[in-house]
Amino acid sequence: TPQVQPFLPQWLAQPKRVQKRIKDNLCPITDVPGIHPRLLKKLQINGIESFFPVQAEVIPAILQSACNGYLMGPGGYRPKDICVSAPTGSGKTLSFVIPIVQVLLDRVVCHVRALVVLPTKELAQQVSKVFNVYTDGTGLKVALITGQKSFAKEQEMLVQKKVTGYCSLADIVVATPGRLTDHINQTPGFSLTQLRFLIIDEADRMIDDMHQNCLNQIVKAAFQVENGSGSNMLFQRTKPGPLTAASCCSPQIPLQKLLFSATLTQDPEKLQQLDLFQPRLFTSVYSEKNRDGTETEQDTNNKYTLPEGLSQCYVPCDLNSKPLLLLYFMLKMKFTRVLCFTNSREASHRLFLLVQAFGGVTVAEFSSRLPPNERQRTMKEFDQGKIQLLISTDATARGIDVKGVNYVINYDAPQFIRTYLHRVGRTARAGKTGVAFSLVLRIQERRFLRMLRDAGIHDINKHPVKGNSLKPLLQQYEGALRKLEKTVK
Repeated sequence: TPQVQPFLPQWLAQPKRVQKRIKDNLCPITDVPGIHPRLLKKLQINGIESFFPVQAEVIPAILQSACNGYLMGPGGYRPKDICVSAPTGSGKTLSFVIPIVQVLLDRVVCHVRALVVLPTKELAQQVSKVFNVYTDGTGLKVALITGQKSFAKEQEMLVQKKVTGYCSLADIVVATPGRLTDHINQTPGFSLTQLRFLIIDEADRMIDDMHQNCLNQIVKAAFQVENGSGSNMLFQRTKPGPLTAASCCSPQIPLQKLLFSATLTQDPEKLQQLDLFQPRLFTSVYSEKNRDGTETEQDTNNKYTLPEGLSQCYVPCDLNSKPLLLLYFMLKMKFTRVLCFTNSREASHRLFLLVQAFGGVTVAEFSSRLPPNERQRTMKEFDQGKIQLLISTDATARGIDVKGVNYVINYDAPQFIRTYLHRVGRTARAGKTGVAFSLVLRIQERRFLRMLRDAGIHDINKHPVKGNSLKPLLQQYEGALRKLEKTVK
């Protein structure tokens, strides 16, 4: 029977294509129209002379959608929501930081006008750091709400009680879902009624991980009627609906959603939950150069894009040889700056102890078992090259911009294509090169290759390692195992 093609809404079926080849399509920052001179100067001070393709497309689009400041445009014109699907490391964060800071530059009263929601503390920290760089000296306030400080401390960062009532201390809030929901429900005076931008980063994960409820709460809080004070009644929001004379006459602040992800779901039902308004989709779908230099648009079944500088290999192996293979890569092949993924916290921890007991490799683990300050220290040492092997779980490493990862090793083959893409996307970021190795059990090999093939990934090479190469490691390895058994006991 022929497969039923799901009906895609037009905005999904005909997105705005963004060039995938980062290096060939850099755009000088001065060529992107409409960026405030103050921000151009900041970019240059931070060593940014040109934008990646995603940034060059998305920044003007957001600025254009806010050309009426915060308010609705003439005739009740409402800005369209924007979705961006682009590979890991292609510069999504700056694509929203720059335009949002610019739109808020002239604000007079401090209200929460931009809210960025991210799935993990590390990601939230990363994004708030970037906001701090670009708001520095502007008087705009950024608050990071992730539960790393006490609830009371966070409340003090968000609102202040005055004789006249509460006033906001933050223009931009960067938050993780759980903590944000707590503040919406429990912090007096924390108001989202003036919210202009809602940014959902790693959107697919935010839809999947039952954070839907959090998103509903944000929208509900944004459309809440503030009790009675006259001036606010003027700016009362209404949900998008038919235009009437009444709905056009009062100036309103529209709520615009900006979604970013490396693996944006194509599932219209899931996207429907987000209740997007006339969305526009920017995506960098693979386009390959032909011999004669022209580009062919490949079959759009290639739903996913991988960084351009990435080489992919897989190593068929059996369960017992996996730890030996990792040690072989580190000690004999002298791999440096390796990020290694396992499928669980327990597996990460065991592998970490084993490599440590074997000796000769500077190794650390990176998982939600560890307190945030330790995770930060580990990241810093990995950045500085003090740690050569970082063993991690998926949850912890997702979306994280680890500087200079040369190799990603999938110690446990991932079960889902998305997991694969997010893992291997930790290397070859921002136009650099990197290699991804997957250790695949022979029993998994067919399924693994089919998963990649179905996603349009064909350029993965088989890289067998001969048993003889592992032999020299055996004796010391067995010693390490014995040592481990003792410590575990």
